[in-house]
Amino acid sequence: MRKKQPRLVVAFHTTAGAIATERLCQACGMEGRLIPVPRIITSDCGIAWSAPPNLRELLEGKLQQAGIETAGLYDLLL
Repeated sequence: MRKKQPRLVVAFHTTAGAIATERLCQACGMEGRLIPVPRIITSDCGIAWSAPPNLRELLEGKLQQAGIETAGLYDLLL
C-alpha cells in the first residue's frame, strides 16, 4: 500500500463544476486530478479535485474568478 500524503480535496455540487475545474487547472498548468469523493466527505457530486495543499490560495482564487461553485475544500491525507 502506498504512503498517504496531504492533499487538498475540492468537493462540488455538480459534475459540471468538477469538470470545469479540471479544464481550468489544466489550462493554468496547475497540478491535480479528478478523484472519487472520499467517504469522509459528503457531496452532491461523486467527483472531487485533488491537488497539493500548497495550491489552496491560488486554486481558491482561480475558482472564484471563473465562477465555479464548490461544496467545500478539505485538507486530507490520501
